[in-house]
Amino acid sequence: MHCVVTAGPTFEALDEVRRLTNFSTGRLGVELARHLAGRGHTVTLLLGEQATYRDTAGLAGSVTPFTTTSDLRAHLQALGGGGGVAAVFHAAAVSDFTFGKVWVRSAAGALSEVRAGKLSTREGTLLAELLPTPKIITELRGWYPRALLVGWKYEVEGGRAELARLAARQFAECGTDLCVVNGRAYGEGFGVAQPDGACPHCADRAALFHQLEQRLALRAAN
Repeated sequence: MHCVVTAGPTFEALDEVRRLTNFSTGRLGVELARHLAGRGHTVTLLLGEQATYRDTAGLAGSVTPFTTTSDLRAHLQALGGGGGVAAVFHAAAVSDFTFGKVWVRSAAGALSEVRAGKLSTREGTLLAELLPTPKIITELRGWYPRALLVGWKYEVEGGRAELARLAARQFAECGTDLCVVNGRAYGEGFGVAQPDGACPHCADRAALFHQLEQRLALRAAN
């Protein structure tokens, strides 16, 4: 089956030399893509240009880089046009914010909007506006109406009850079939949240990948 996997971070440009990004390495998504390819599936890996984990052995010709949130969105939309994708594993760490206007504050407190290829650090304090980026995951069901859609929730605060609430909201708002929950809020391992409230625990990546492939096979059988 044809599986699309997203991995690694997007970034948003402040100017031509500075970027806003996150700490995602891309490792989980890359290893999932390698696992699926090793099991005989056709894989398209969309990998963030800034991902530090880049061991894509076994994925020759299957890796497409992405940069910004809008760039990743364009790749996913284009792949959804053919209708042949069986599953989308959206593990990429998409930036929640992009830059809007930037102002410089004078010593007297006055704000003046500034634009430049490289913003000067010598003009005074800079204030940057952060604008929410579009939520790509809310559009996936429209592009992949019959595919298995798997989202992710990585959280560092709260606990498993809060993760369950966030996963339920993702199901309701995005039409995903599964939501992988992990991070400090979850603890060791991973949970695979389902719309019926079940959340099987996976102790490690190998168990997670096995669980996801099982769900893919079940979806294909039905």
